[in-house]
Amino acid sequence: MDVKMWTYLIVGITFALYIAIAIWSRAGSTKEFYVAGGGVSPLANGMATAADWMSAASFISMAGIISFAGYDGAVYLMGWTGGYVLLALLLAPYLRKFGKFTVPDFIGDRYYSNTARTVAVICALIVSFTYVAGQMRGVGLVFSRFLEISIEWGVVVGMIIVFFYAVLGGMKGITYTQVAQYCVLIFAYMVPAIFISLALTGNAIPQLGFGDTLNDGSGVYLLDKLDGLNQELGFAAYTDGTKSMIDVFAITFALMVGTAGLPHVIVRFFTVPKVKDARKSAGYALLFIAILYTTAPAVAAFARTNMINTVSNQEYATMPEWFKKWETTKLIKFDDKNGDGKIQYLSDKATNELTVDNDIMVLANPEIAGLPNWVIALVAAGGLAAALSTAAGLLLVISTSISHDLIKKQLNPNISEKNELLWARIAAALAVVIAGYFGINPPGFVAAVVALAFGLAAASFFPAIILGIFSKRMNMQGAVAGMIVGITLMIFYMLKFKFGIFDGGKDAVAGLTKSWWFGISPEGFGTVAMMANFAVAWAVSFMTPPPPAHVQQIVEDIRIPRGAGEAQVH
Repeated sequence: MDVKMWTYLIVGITFALYIAIAIWSRAGSTKEFYVAGGGVSPLANGMATAADWMSAASFISMAGIISFAGYDGAVYLMGWTGGYVLLALLLAPYLRKFGKFTVPDFIGDRYYSNTARTVAVICALIVSFTYVAGQMRGVGLVFSRFLEISIEWGVVVGMIIVFFYAVLGGMKGITYTQVAQYCVLIFAYMVPAIFISLALTGNAIPQLGFGDTLNDGSGVYLLDKLDGLNQELGFAAYTDGTKSMIDVFAITFALMVGTAGLPHVIVRFFTVPKVKDARKSAGYALLFIAILYTTAPAVAAFARTNMINTVSNQEYATMPEWFKKWETTKLIKFDDKNGDGKIQYLSDKATNELTVDNDIMVLANPEIAGLPNWVIALVAAGGLAAALSTAAGLLLVISTSISHDLIKKQLNPNISEKNELLWARIAAALAVVIAGYFGINPPGFVAAVVALAFGLAAASFFPAIILGIFSKRMNMQGAVAGMIVGITLMIFYMLKFKFGIFDGGKDAVAGLTKSWWFGISPEGFGTVAMMANFAVAWAVSFMTPPPPAHVQQIVEDIRIPRGAGEAQVH
């Protein structure tokens, strides 16, 4: 069978599995819709959390960025992995003990204020829509290439699938679907990595093959070979970095604290029965995430080595079928500037004739390496599983923010459970449509958009959550002022330096890098905005009255081990 038929078959089977799980786990109450009834086992929650957290950015884009950026791409590995450790150790158990449905719910009750709750809802919507745009773009990308339909129709197909299991099953449906999606995505990521590692280095373990010698009898290490190939083409050595130290630090830190503030990841810890189960599921999730994250650098190096060897200085007419098919998606572009019919892939923009989108490297990797068609289709199914699992988690955050935190807690406290559930489903349906629009009109590469979502979460939620747990003195006024200043500053910086809104549009962005504040890129600016949030929150809180005594007692209670086996009732 050809790639297209294999893709229809494997993607069709996985989609049928997701839909069957959604029907089986249909939510019948708000508690099942919001937190899957609170009875998910730590192992299942660990797998679901891993799938929720490893988005299209992790599966599709991360290795692509590392493949082109080399050493500089390590910031994504360090930031996202470190952030998960921070979340698991510092926040998850305490948030579970507080026992609320959502992050805005935690902030609203901890800061005894519907104003704080509303600001948190707005922040959650901004973060979630920014993040989900990247996921829907990933869905469209995969469909476009492997089913040979337009990106727009690819996004529409993805919207229909997500709509079905997110709206029908809520968190209960999403949880068990994400367990299946984790199995699909990790299998799809590892199989080609093992095959290519064997072919290139003779080592079946990709993590070891990454540091091994080539399988051609030369005795040359893979990374030395890649350094040489890069330098021959005028690029920096693969193992050398070009980012400034302060930017590397800022991006890594923003991704770390952004991870710890992501509402769709935090809410997963509310689905287990006990506080100790939150710790266990965090440990499982870290183990499951590590399998992909330790493999990504190897996948990146394999893909770049094979890509350069396949296309550099080769006749365009002899390019394999995958090259032509990716050209139709406009994610590979060849411009024969010197008219010799050969592909000149060089760092010098004046003479370079080949443009390759970061996002295709993982998806194209099996084709470039000449692996069987079923492996190529499996990677497509894995990419879709990664994108859809995170998109579903984000859509749930959006729907619960509106139905629970806005309608139930503020506009209509007497609403019946049946009507609240109806509003949750309506909100999820509207969110799917808006997410689809952003998927069709994406503001940038998948990982770039996602990195901005982490910056927004770092600038808004992280200080409010951590001060809410560890500072009895932090009050409503301080938290609200900090969140508003943090997210406003981050949005301004994004608009100015990522999209050139105030300086003539996206064409002006490249010329603005010298004007970055403190030499920090938009992807790293979440660190600065987060520090501003902390500073404003502290200053305002000490100029205003302390929190009521009962709130200070709650803060004291959630941090002590006593009673840690049981969570608060919802």
